[in-house]
Amino acid sequence: MSRIGKLPISIPAGVEVKIEGNVLTAKGPKGTESVTFPSELEVKVEGNEVIVNRKAEDRKSRSLHGLFRTLISNAVNGVVKPFEKKLEIVGVGYRAAMQGTSINLSLGYSHPVIIEPPKGITIAVDQNTKITVTGTNKQMVGDIAALIRSKRPPEVYKGKGVKYEGEYIARKAGKAGKK
Repeated sequence: MSRIGKLPISIPAGVEVKIEGNVLTAKGPKGTESVTFPSELEVKVEGNEVIVNRKAEDRKSRSLHGLFRTLISNAVNGVVKPFEKKLEIVGVGYRAAMQGTSINLSLGYSHPVIIEPPKGITIAVDQNTKITVTGTNKQMVGDIAALIRSKRPPEVYKGKGVKYEGEYIARKAGKAGKK
């Protein structure tokens, strides 16, 4: 039995969970999220808990059990308390600014880098060097944060670039000099 898959998912106050066919929809104060689960799994709502069981004991069902329990848990919890990723911009002249809902990044290129967030994702900029990506879908929040970081990943000699908050950058010494 999957250690993660067998755990019940508690439904927070203010969240409405509906199951129609193979789609679970969680509606809460911050938005609506839906998860389409495979036919190998059985998902039911009992009281104020969601329980995920597998119909068979084959390899595919066992591998999907814990995964979809976690995806459903993220959807149920994300509509109450949205997920967020924080990024930092390090480097002279590197900065970010908001243009409506999109973000305008100056990262040392000859052109500005403009990123338009998808529906359901909010981007905020603090002090020109701190970016916060927020949304109810954990995967989309991580994807947009990774997209922003990929525009100028931190380099190992000076540490300049876009990095996650608290991320450790392994630094290199550089040239030692002529002997």
